[in-house]
Amino acid sequence: MTIPEFQRHKRDKKKLIVVTAYDALFTRIVEQAGIEAILVGDSLGVVVQGKSNTLSVTMDDMLYHTKLVAGAAQRAIVIGDMPFMSYQASHEDALRNAGRFLQAGAQAIKLEGGAVVVDRVAAMTSIGIPVMGHLGMAPQSVHRYGGYKVQGRESDHALVLLNDAKALEAAGVFAIVLEAIPAELAKTITEQVAIPTIGIGAGPHCDGQVLVLYDLLGLFDEFVPKFVRPYAHLKADALQALRRYKEEVEQGKFPGDSESYH
Repeated sequence: MTIPEFQRHKRDKKKLIVVTAYDALFTRIVEQAGIEAILVGDSLGVVVQGKSNTLSVTMDDMLYHTKLVAGAAQRAIVIGDMPFMSYQASHEDALRNAGRFLQAGAQAIKLEGGAVVVDRVAAMTSIGIPVMGHLGMAPQSVHRYGGYKVQGRESDHALVLLNDAKALEAAGVFAIVLEAIPAELAKTITEQVAIPTIGIGAGPHCDGQVLVLYDLLGLFDEFVPKFVRPYAHLKADALQALRRYKEEVEQGKFPGDSESYH
């Protein structure tokens, strides 16, 4: 998958499938499933590091996991998620840190925000760094929203998000993630921009969808948003396996003759 191929999906009306991944093992599994794009999301702060939000995730954290994913990926495009305060402070920070993602093996970066980050987006795209935008519920702004809440329900805010999408497109983003916004608004944005929209909690009308891998596999269940559909229940399977292992060791059933050397 390349950036032009990714964008061509919209013109061909072929849905784009994106999932997060944070390590080599899951990257290989994701690719074997035929997934076209992998986001190394700062969501790792919650699902891997066990934090209550993503704000403590650092560039070092993101680069480490990006290297793991990029080193294992053979076909899927790898997108690095720029963490909190890696691009907000200055153009110099934004360009330097975006470049570090590409040096770590990513083909593109993602950042949150609309009009306020357009200048940084334009600076990145002008030197050849592919950028994916992110509008709607922005996890790095969770304190400003007072929690993880749906955005764009009021008409004035919906118009702001639509204009933000157009501004990001003009600045050169190759796609936009739309998170936790009304399906009707996502449909309008998708129709009015020429670049792909990737929905997460934005209804069925986007050009593609993204989910956190641990959510869709049923591994992370401490908080399950309305928009998540678990396609497996691996936490339950893991608990069953571990309890059986514990029981068999305690009862002297493992290891048996077949697991022993002679």
